[in-house]
Amino acid sequence: MPLEFELCPGRMVGGSNPCFIIAEIGQNHQGDIEMAKKMIKMAKDCGADCAKFQKSELEHKFNKLALERPYNSKHSWGATYGDHKRHLEFSHEQYRELQKYAKEVGIFMTASGMDEMAVEFLHELDVPFFKVASCDANNFPYLVATAKKGRPMVVSSGMQSMETMQRVYKTIKEHNPNFCILQCTSAYPLDPENVNLRVIAEFRKKFPDIPLGYSGHERGIYITVAAVGMGAKVVERHVTMDKKLKGNDHEASLEPKELAELVQAIRLVEKSFGSNVKQMMPCEKVCHDKLGKCVVCKTAIPAGTPLTMDMLAVKVGEPKGVPPEEMNQLVGRTLKEDAAEDASLTASMLA
Repeated sequence: MPLEFELCPGRMVGGSNPCFIIAEIGQNHQGDIEMAKKMIKMAKDCGADCAKFQKSELEHKFNKLALERPYNSKHSWGATYGDHKRHLEFSHEQYRELQKYAKEVGIFMTASGMDEMAVEFLHELDVPFFKVASCDANNFPYLVATAKKGRPMVVSSGMQSMETMQRVYKTIKEHNPNFCILQCTSAYPLDPENVNLRVIAEFRKKFPDIPLGYSGHERGIYITVAAVGMGAKVVERHVTMDKKLKGNDHEASLEPKELAELVQAIRLVEKSFGSNVKQMMPCEKVCHDKLGKCVVCKTAIPAGTPLTMDMLAVKVGEPKGVPPEEMNQLVGRTLKEDAAEDASLTASMLA
């Protein structure tokens, strides 16, 4: 069985535990803390396990030229990329306010630390786990520093090769056993043909002792539900209050109704996993009593006559007799009593 670990207080992931569902608010709050709170509450109401943000210390994430470059996109919140990002970035105090609100609502809250200083702050904030964004999956100094903090980790794999992810696995494993890796393709929105859910099965071969998951940017919920069916134990989807809002991520995000449907669909699929033991279920008895077939006598058979296959047939019979899968075992047996043509052949009739 894949490794299980406690991702959040009292919440195990991996093995037979329910899929952990992350509602990725990211920066879809538009820089408005009241909208951020509404989105936390929405995530809780829809049944998600965790509301997640993205935290950056901008001067540590970007160099000066990146912050100073003009940003003329229709999604821009400022003349430069730095101005744009500053508009969307919550302060430390605002994060503490959001964390307090999430606790009041009753949902876990964390954030992707988008640079090492952001990770330091999130560690100080005492988030339940660290999320490593795809853009930092190959940032090995960052991975080591984050892993050494000792908190559970969820690592997305967008833009990376299998060789890189094997190195990621080994690097984190040296310092921290409690982590999972998510299949991810970093495109917004993501076309179905680029999702590559089969990578989850390949991850299972390469990383048999950690839980695996899926971070999706596709439209709709079906692919994410399929990922759960393929073994994803953690799923992450961007969420928004309205896909038409200003911002790059909204189009690839789920609105409240979709998030609620996703959670319901995942929980329904999980119920269907059931047992790995193949047997007739109690709920099938009605169907079996009505339609289940048994061995019947093709002709009248006198007591003491050795049975041959040409004496036997399979039909829906009353009473229920010997099941068809045991038909070959009847050859050569004899009956204790005469049997009429078309009669069910029951175990009590056999000598």
